[in-house]
Amino acid sequence: MQKKIYSLELLDNGIPASFVLRTMEEIADRQQGIADDPHRHHYYSVIWPFSGSGRHVVDFNEYPILPHHIFFVSPNQVHQIISGPETTGLVILFTPEFLMKNSIREDFISNLRLFRDSSESPALPLSGPRLENLLQFASHIKDAYASDQEMKLETLGAYLKLFLIECNSHCSLFPNTNTQDIEVGKAMVRRFKNLVETRFSEWHQVKDYAGAMNVSPNYLNEVIKLNIGTSAKEFIQHRILLEAKRTAVFTAKSSKEIAFDLGFDDPSHFSKFFKAGAGQSLLEFRQTHSG
Repeated sequence: MQKKIYSLELLDNGIPASFVLRTMEEIADRQQGIADDPHRHHYYSVIWPFSGSGRHVVDFNEYPILPHHIFFVSPNQVHQIISGPETTGLVILFTPEFLMKNSIREDFISNLRLFRDSSESPALPLSGPRLENLLQFASHIKDAYASDQEMKLETLGAYLKLFLIECNSHCSLFPNTNTQDIEVGKAMVRRFKNLVETRFSEWHQVKDYAGAMNVSPNYLNEVIKLNIGTSAKEFIQHRILLEAKRTAVFTAKSSKEIAFDLGFDDPSHFSKFFKAGAGQSLLEFRQTHSG
């Protein structure tokens, strides 16, 4: 039952790569018009449809493919594109190593409101001047990618950073309007997310994270709610549920094994938790998404 996990070099004919530019038409041709199964990447993906239709499923949430609505997919997110006929667009793929080699700090990505690795991932709609600006950046990226200039990767890194900054400036997903707390909030959210990512299978309570961060659970909840629009408890539970879903789809582990992997001492408690969050049992979810 193992599902696909792609590395970027596999998309570039086996040649190691840290940045790849593709059109949606090229990808559709490679797939011979057949939608790929749900899969994961070890890299970031920016998917920008110019025309066409279809569906994009990201971590089991479904979104319509609409012209000039950009998707941002983080490493390890489960996603699947089912595009309609004659869908055109641009796909930008880059690895964390590409960012590092081009002096783009790790917190640059985490401070953006674009890549959301454990929550809903709606598309960013574009129109008017913002669309024109981003089309210009995309043109510069395409020209640089096609060139053999001496500092090609550095040029791509510079334009990519400007492209993402421009996208982020138009992103309205849970903006922080409290100017006095913006920097404090960013740092706390970043630390909280990092802790959740490394500890979610051990720590299930807000008080565990609050204690590690030397703040009260109530204060942590307030800051998280203000910055990302969901409570700390909901964020933790969503991350545990998401991992359970990913494991159910990508492995043959039993419900009991998954429960113990995720820190549940009582498998029946895990079963109730999963059904409450997913709306169906783990077995039913696995059958639904078995492909």
